[in-house]
Amino acid sequence: MESYTVGIVGLGAIGLKLARALDAGVPGLKLAAVAVRDAEKARHVMKGFKDRPLILDIAKLPRECDIIVECAPAAIFEEVATAAIEAGCAFIPSSCGQLLPRMHLVDRARETGARIIVPTGALLGLDAVRAAAEGEVESVTIETRKPPRGLAGAPYLDQKGIDVNTITEAKRVFAGNAFDAAAGFPANVNVAAALAMAGIGPERTTVEIWADPGVTRNTHTIRVEAESARLTMTIENVPSDENPRTGRITALSLLACLRGLVSPLKVGS
Repeated sequence: MESYTVGIVGLGAIGLKLARALDAGVPGLKLAAVAVRDAEKARHVMKGFKDRPLILDIAKLPRECDIIVECAPAAIFEEVATAAIEAGCAFIPSSCGQLLPRMHLVDRARETGARIIVPTGALLGLDAVRAAAEGEVESVTIETRKPPRGLAGAPYLDQKGIDVNTITEAKRVFAGNAFDAAAGFPANVNVAAALAMAGIGPERTTVEIWADPGVTRNTHTIRVEAESARLTMTIENVPSDENPRTGRITALSLLACLRGLVSPLKVGS
């Protein structure tokens, strides 16, 4: 079995859960290093780890790691991605929406031998969408409904003067394509970005975002019209206790993605 060293950038709601799972033991994977904003806090939360990783600057992470997983704020996405790609590492972004305006990173990865691996995240059916996209696809739409507090702070809402904390009934706060959705809601629509990359691209992927006090889960409904199939899929993700903008399944998806790199049996294309 192949063995890989893993580095994680960010030990928040997603990164810490992933780090704990790797420390508990995944055959073929070793958590070698982390990069964080607050090293002292990181030492505290990793106190009980069996094999504590190094704490390094982002630029030094590729020296110790074959795979770099991004679980960090959107503001440092490009710094993390560039460090991994320039070193020829495998790069796994949890903030995959940040890739849409930075597709030059894909070209650079082709030159350096790096790989960018986008995990399924809080979405389902990406394999089916990818398969359908090998043929003709007429349309791809995604409707996202979140409790209002899960959308708070999105740049688009601030620009439009929308205060989601005052919403008392379901309200559509955005309608457009995936490219614009990713820019306006960087912490909320990584699912739309992943769907766009798996399917027909961000300009042709239609997105609706609803602030809905009537839901307790982050709910995504995907509809695909293709010559090979008609797909309708809905997933209701339990929001993370630490960060309501993301679902509990996100960290599990990253773990499943990593496990798929070393497992002798990989299910799904």
